[in-house]
Amino acid sequence: MTDVKDRIDETVKASDVVLFMKGTKDMPQCGFSSRVAGVLNYMAVDYTDVNVLADEEVRQGIKDYSDWPTIPQLYIKGEFVGGCDIITEMTLSGELDTMFTDNSVTFDKEAADKIREANA
Repeated sequence: MTDVKDRIDETVKASDVVLFMKGTKDMPQCGFSSRVAGVLNYMAVDYTDVNVLADEEVRQGIKDYSDWPTIPQLYIKGEFVGGCDIITEMTLSGELDTMFTDNSVTFDKEAADKIREANA
């Protein structure tokens, strides 16, 4: 299990934003992964996607790594942020914008505002 933990740790630390998801950013394979990838894609965030369906060790390993039972999982600058519900809430509250800004992650602020307007 240490090998998987090390691989996950390297992945999380190698990119500013990493999304462990079912499927890929271009072809999500579950609704929750699709929602988070859709938000990141719409906001033009440059992120690394990790398809947990392609590797059973990573699929279980990421849950152990974060001590979080579900997929997707979003990491910003090596820090676990949350899953679908948390990312949705943070997007709608503007907290995700703040987290991106505080961590020097480039994103489309207008797109983020449009998401909030559409869900007001």
